[in-house]
Amino acid sequence: MTMFKNFNDQALLIEKAYIDGQWVEAANGRTLMVTNPADGCRIGGVPNMGSKETREAIKAAHCAFAGWRAKTAVERAGVLRRWKDLILINQVDLALLITQEQGKPLHESCTEISFSASLIEWFTEESIQVYESNHIENQQDKRVLTIREPIGVCAVVTSWNFPVEMVVRKVGSALAAGCSIVLKPSSQTPFSAIALCKLAEDAGVPKGVFNVVTGDAKAIAGELAANQLVQKLAFSGSADVGKKLMEKCVDSVKKVSLELGGNAPFIIFEDADLDEAVIGVLAAKFRNAGQASVCANRILVQDTVYDHFAEKLVVAVNHLKVGDGMELGVDLGPLIDMATLEKVEDHIEDAVAKGAKRLSGGQRHPRGGSFFQPTVLGNVTSAMLVTYEETFGPVAPLFQFKDEAQAIHMANDTEYGLAAYIFSSDISRIWRVSGSLESGIVGINTGSIESEKVPFGGIKESGISNDGSKYGIDDFLNVKYLCLGRAAWDMPLLTSDAVLSGRQNFRQESQH
Repeated sequence: MTMFKNFNDQALLIEKAYIDGQWVEAANGRTLMVTNPADGCRIGGVPNMGSKETREAIKAAHCAFAGWRAKTAVERAGVLRRWKDLILINQVDLALLITQEQGKPLHESCTEISFSASLIEWFTEESIQVYESNHIENQQDKRVLTIREPIGVCAVVTSWNFPVEMVVRKVGSALAAGCSIVLKPSSQTPFSAIALCKLAEDAGVPKGVFNVVTGDAKAIAGELAANQLVQKLAFSGSADVGKKLMEKCVDSVKKVSLELGGNAPFIIFEDADLDEAVIGVLAAKFRNAGQASVCANRILVQDTVYDHFAEKLVVAVNHLKVGDGMELGVDLGPLIDMATLEKVEDHIEDAVAKGAKRLSGGQRHPRGGSFFQPTVLGNVTSAMLVTYEETFGPVAPLFQFKDEAQAIHMANDTEYGLAAYIFSSDISRIWRVSGSLESGIVGINTGSIESEKVPFGGIKESGISNDGSKYGIDDFLNVKYLCLGRAAWDMPLLTSDAVLSGRQNFRQESQH
């Protein structure tokens, strides 16, 4: 049995996968152990499945697709709204799940749940756009309609650092578009995804439409990428794994969306409000103990204010409390595992050996395990690993730059391009620099950049396509062009007035 604590609804604690509307175990009976990173204790086990079970889930999704697609947008929206409502009703339990299997502080987990619910609400409202068509005057004897249709069976592979949000971003938009899904959650945080699936079942998602397969990541993801019935693969995780999955999708020419790594620059100009910049760094660097692809990985500070900013940042970082995410007042929980901690140590040791200074922290935390002190490094240069590799931990390396041109060069000197941050009071500079940054997302005088209404995605090796916003649903749709000869477009039901009337009726039904 699972060993989670303080739960209200034990029905959410399920140690099985979900295929074709049934809660099932692995064919070989094997399980995969999940541990709490705060204390290393076993909290449960999930089926250790492989390619066989994955093929069964894909087949179930393929069979269920036609029925889900055939439902009206209003019907699908009703199911999604019930899913969102159930998520909010069970917000505390879901947050407890996240904290105990992933490690982040409970208040961050609660925020993740409420944000995930807002994503579903947004996708629900946006689903009306799926049925909209464009009527184009083409030639005297022809008219053109462009429509969008759900792409089909979608494979979703998510990471451990935001185990609810990552699932909802992709699964919510796919369901709203009318697609069926096979989800492979991270083996380190599968219980959050399983609980979401249980709530989706309770909300009325038909069997086969939403399947969850747990276990062997290589075997499951390999089958999802290679299987001809899967029309799209959506992945969040490391760039190396994303590239390998992209290669496997080539033979069947799948549509692919990838949310990969980052190496976000955080640029602080001499005219910035330094107190606000410190707040921004705390938000952009130390959330989830630095384990986020949009985390500030390089803090670039103009030389004229470098010392002053460093002093302010050290004071703020020294006030951060490290501890078990279940404890009150904790700012940073443990890192997800010891391998992540060891990478953080390697980056710090490399930087210090090459001349960097520990301004704060820099060591394992006295609590032991995978707890690590929030760290500030000074005098960091481009010769150090932290410049080019994503640390994925609570380390803020400070670089100096002289002028705007150098700041832009340093910021763009990476193969990644997910997020970037600028702090300045000069509006002209803000426009110049934000336009020059090679990044899919730019935070300006803020370290908090996420919203359900905006696209989330990067460029270069940070990925392909976007999650969230209207673009998130578009990525699960195909565009179809209809060329209508006169005999067709003279029919009353195909006139633009009829199309407009249909939209108005849909909106009225949706409001009811």
